[in-house]
Amino acid sequence: MKTTVFAAAAFILAATSAIAADAVSDVPAAPVALDNSSFSWSGFNAGIQVGYGWNKNDILSIAPVGTVNANFDDGLIGGFAGYNYQFSNNWIAGVEGDFEGNLGGGKLTVLAPDFYEYGFDWQGSVRGKVGYAVDRALVYGTAGWAIGRGYLTVPGAGTQKENFYGFTVGAGVDYAFTDMIFGRVEYRYTNFGDQNFDYDAGPLLNSDIDQHGVRLGLGVKF
Repeated sequence: MKTTVFAAAAFILAATSAIAADAVSDVPAAPVALDNSSFSWSGFNAGIQVGYGWNKNDILSIAPVGTVNANFDDGLIGGFAGYNYQFSNNWIAGVEGDFEGNLGGGKLTVLAPDFYEYGFDWQGSVRGKVGYAVDRALVYGTAGWAIGRGYLTVPGAGTQKENFYGFTVGAGVDYAFTDMIFGRVEYRYTNFGDQNFDYDAGPLLNSDIDQHGVRLGLGVKF
């Protein structure tokens, strides 16, 4: 009798152990957490931008007035494209170009009712960029070469257009709303240098233009 009881107990204990072992082996492994927080600014990008420019325009040699200050403001609308490379320490180096149309200009009364009309048709730049990324935010500085197409209309002498060449320097912040879409706020100072407008039937005029510009952009990172 005792032998039978002991045998039954041993069988029950062995079966219980086997069931427990199977239960433990059937417990699913804990899911491995995936790190989706990493974001890289490396790659090509392109976008559109709008802005506003405050232009300081010194016009020289206007007879009989002489040197005059002919400041003007204008709206800016255009696009940009470039490439960034993000290093392992989160520093970024890149290159970027932009092209914009200028919406505005100025008028300067010389001898009433006559006035000169002046301004830019378009402007653009090619720049290097250096920045630092904090996850989805990129703070950067930028500097490079700038070009602008200026025009000047003199009463009785017609309109002339000249290319201005200079430099631009500034800083901005890009922020990635998604892995592809980012927004931008940027400030730049541009010195377009000076250019002569030489009228055969009128005065020789020299125009020197500096610009302070603020831009808002929306881009796509490829």
